[in-house]
Amino acid sequence: MPYTIEQVKALVREFPDFPSEGILFRDIFPIFRHPEAVECLVSHFVDYIKALGKPVDVVVGLDARGFLFGPLIAIKLGVPFAPVRKRGKLPGQVVSATYMKEYGPDVFEMQSDAIESGKNVVIVDDLLATGGSCKAAEELVAQMNGNVILDAFVISLAGLEGDKKLKAPVYALMEC
Repeated sequence: MPYTIEQVKALVREFPDFPSEGILFRDIFPIFRHPEAVECLVSHFVDYIKALGKPVDVVVGLDARGFLFGPLIAIKLGVPFAPVRKRGKLPGQVVSATYMKEYGPDVFEMQSDAIESGKNVVIVDDLLATGGSCKAAEELVAQMNGNVILDAFVISLAGLEGDKKLKAPVYALMEC
């Protein structure tokens, strides 16, 4: 039975005090227990991206949950998928960008030939919080002379203003 986007949103669960006290964790994994819900989610993002009216050349997914639906979006758009990984996880020549996490700096990397100069990119991830990791991904794309035309998320955390750190337009399926 096909899912509506409202039914997909309802599958997101909340876990108080995980991974530490005071954090309200949003869990998207229940969506992946229902193939029809995944199809609905991916189709929703594809429709939104197509409605922008701009050509998309590459979908970039952030380590690790962006890997769950980023490749599916890329397949439906008929474009390549390029992963952004944590430092030391990709072979070959890479470009790097540092970002701040709650406990200090971290590094994202992409293979240096993942995006050709001038190509339009959509970055996808599950969650937008402070914007640090997506900003680092935007910086990686810029190092390869790509153009980020959209940063897309399943969830945006209200009040953290992560979108204000980002250069590209932001779309989130839901705000919590």
